[in-house]
Amino acid sequence: MKNKIIATIGTVVCCISMATAQKLKVCVAGLNHDHIWNIMNAYKNGQVDIIGIAEPNHELWAKYGKQFNLPPSVFYDDLKTMLKGKKPDAVLGYNAVANHVDIVEVCAPLCLAVMVEKPLAATLAQAKRMEELANKYHTLVLTNYETTWYASGKYIYDEIAADSIGPIKKMVVHDGHQGPKEIGCSKEFLAWLTDPVLNGAGALNDFGCYGADLMTWLMHGQKPIAVTAITHQYKPDVYPKVDDDATILVEYKGASGQIEASWNWPFGIKDMEIFGEHGYLHSLNGTDIDIRMRENRRSSIKAPPLPEPINDPLVYLAAVLQHKIPGTDDQASLKYNMIVMEILDAAKRSAKEGRKIVL
Repeated sequence: MKNKIIATIGTVVCCISMATAQKLKVCVAGLNHDHIWNIMNAYKNGQVDIIGIAEPNHELWAKYGKQFNLPPSVFYDDLKTMLKGKKPDAVLGYNAVANHVDIVEVCAPLCLAVMVEKPLAATLAQAKRMEELANKYHTLVLTNYETTWYASGKYIYDEIAADSIGPIKKMVVHDGHQGPKEIGCSKEFLAWLTDPVLNGAGALNDFGCYGADLMTWLMHGQKPIAVTAITHQYKPDVYPKVDDDATILVEYKGASGQIEASWNWPFGIKDMEIFGEHGYLHSLNGTDIDIRMRENRRSSIKAPPLPEPINDPLVYLAAVLQHKIPGTDDQASLKYNMIVMEILDAAKRSAKEGRKIVL
């Protein structure tokens, strides 16, 4: 799961941290998320300056310090202590999803932008607190998804905007892999990813968030009418505390969405099918797209590369901080991710109670 960066955005530009150059100075909160490899590789390649890392686990200090030649002086036990002597452009969250709210609690009063790995939070209550802080201090909070940087997604978005397939009628999104343990995730990552409190759920949160985010984007921030979900524990011996498979039905006025999130796929998958009134678009991965029209015309294309600054999380973040782009109505925005959290919250309640949840 290669990701980039993000968080969600507040409202008015008041004390938002300003990046004065394309190369950002960032502090990192947490090292126990395996997506940390993305920012570490960006640092290794000279794309970003990491000026501080807050992580209580000293074994992770040694692991990443050695591998990426990070000096011991960059590491701190906690975020508050680190930020007393650091002035980053942004703080990037690579910790348990339930701890994202703690980052914003510290950073918002300091007028520091925050970007966390998907999803925004473990619970809707945590997300609402993050939104409250972002609005109060006029700070930026973004959420990073791997799929935000898929050229195929942008191509589909633009084709729909150009009315090439007619109004959206149905969306189907598949996300997941064989399972986090099966694909070799680190023990630190597994410890919280398979915990119902620290992750908020299992596959439902881990991969359901992708579909909810993409659908919210394609529907231009339209809130669903209702959500219905079922979950399964196909591998209770491996994941005894959380679901490992979820199907989420999302109802809109005039359209519907189906999110298939699982730790039980026979292979890694992130694809999306969009059915319009007279056409069909299917992104198979980040670049490849199948197209089929009502007249049974079929073709396959490769999406053109994404333009800057929407082609990379760090480039995107810098552009938002410099007010070159708003960051208010896209996959990373706080506005859209609050809707994502409402969908995930309703899905969890629906699966638990066995009924449709009307929003």
